[in-house]
Amino acid sequence: MTPLELLDALQAFLQNETKDILLPVRADRKSGKTRERAAEVFKMRLPNKDAETMQVPYILLQFLKGTDKQEEGEPPSSSCMVRIVAATYSEDGEEGGMCVLNLLTRIRSALLRDGIIGERFLLKPPLEMLVYPDSTAPYYLGEMMTVWSIPTIESEVQKIWQ
Repeated sequence: MTPLELLDALQAFLQNETKDILLPVRADRKSGKTRERAAEVFKMRLPNKDAETMQVPYILLQFLKGTDKQEEGEPPSSSCMVRIVAATYSEDGEEGGMCVLNLLTRIRSALLRDGIIGERFLLKPPLEMLVYPDSTAPYYLGEMMTVWSIPTIESEVQKIWQ
């Protein structure tokens, strides 16, 4: 359950850290009104295919890989890799690119400042950030690759044999 708990803790952390960044939302076709809101944070996948454009701006947390290892003479260690995707919208190309960079920079700063999420998940270097240079206007995307040290699961069999 630990990767699930990490995603829950990251979701709450990022919602709190980005709640004051108001980003453009696609204009309502009927009224033509433009509006802004904070990015929603989703785990693993977006709710449906339409969400790729209709839910923008958003932050998507995706568990990619988990690793459990134990070197000889060392205690066991566990880690997992989480990809953080940021999506923004703007009719202005410069603003759109700056919005996604702003959102990722806020996330990066918060993660590096705190370093520990949910009182038990430790961010491990390196922290990689990328803003996609592709022309996807009016949608702009970027991502961050994070690696987390997570609590290990102890073997019950080893306790019996010791």
